Amino acid sequence: MASSREKDAGISPATSSSSVKGLFDRSPSTTSSKEDRWPDLLISKPEKSYLFSSKLPSTGRPKTAVTQDNIDAVRQLIKEDRHVTYEQIRASLSIGMTAIQTILHEELGVKKLVSRWVPHRLTEEQKSARVNWCRSALQRFNGGSSNAVYNIVSGDESWIYSYEPERKHQSAVWVFEGEVKPTKVIRSRSVSKKMVASFVSKTGHVATIPLQEQRTVTADWYTTVCLPEVVRELRKTNPNRRIILHHDNASSHTARKTRTFLNMENVELMDHPPYSPDLSPNDYFTFPRIKDMLRGQRFSGPEEAVEAYKSAVLTVSTSDWNYCFND
Repeated sequence: MASSREKDAGISPATSSSSVKGLFDRSPSTTSSKEDRWPDLLISKPEKSYLFSSKLPSTGRPKTAVTQDNIDAVRQLIKEDRHVTYEQIRASLSIGMTAIQTILHEELGVKKLVSRWVPHRLTEEQKSARVNWCRSALQRFNGGSSNAVYNIVSGDESWIYSYEPERKHQSAVWVFEGEVKPTKVIRSRSVSKKMVASFVSKTGHVATIPLQEQRTVTADWYTTVCLPEVVRELRKTNPNRRIILHHDNASSHTARKTRTFLNMENVELMDHPPYSPDLSPNDYFTFPRIKDMLRGQRFSGPEEAVEAYKSAVLTVSTSDWNYCFND
């Protein structure tokens, strides 16, 4: 007859305690540890059987999926399709996600990266021009330690909008546990806009000139309105101040009329490699920095937006301008 303890443990009469113990017979020992006695405890206290679940044989997928054949197969799948997904690899090889992760990260050492967007795919000649330009600038300004760096004035043009929505990270807010998650309606950038030409130097903002009656920067506007104001601002205390103008290769910047004006004003021209906005302080610092400050603000018109831009650019510290040109 089965004891009441065996019945409570859910052990059938055919499976007595002695037969269960026989499955886990251990060699005789002078001391009886908990591990030696766990078959007894399993029978006497079935409610604590979870304590010994790790002792039972595993029935999961064997670890033999990480084989050289599977490693080679995953390598080939990646070479054939750089966008291949975990699900596609699993469907193709019939192996588990854990094995796939091991093969990808430990055996092949690969990681999935998002492509970096570039404004233009440069030719080898254009790449060489960038390298030569950088080397020439380093030599000309003694690696940035020359005082001539303070004579550089960099200018460029950009659109200022009456409204630009915040970036996603700018909309982030703290939320306490239990509070409703915030939502925000997607807003489009306004069509109301005005173009400005902005000029900066290592010591700070020099001038921002908006286009008043036109939408395109021409050599005529550049040499009769824009550049004269920049030169006056730079030389208002020192008429003989040296100016080194840096701007990109837009048609209004490279026009004969522009070069003639610069020669007449004794302004040195610093050339710029093609398709290289990352080498222009306004493109990689001024415009992104100031426009981020204006995002989310709705202005009555482009004129008000331009005035807000002018005010915001004056808040940038001298140390930030120094860092911009040193970088």
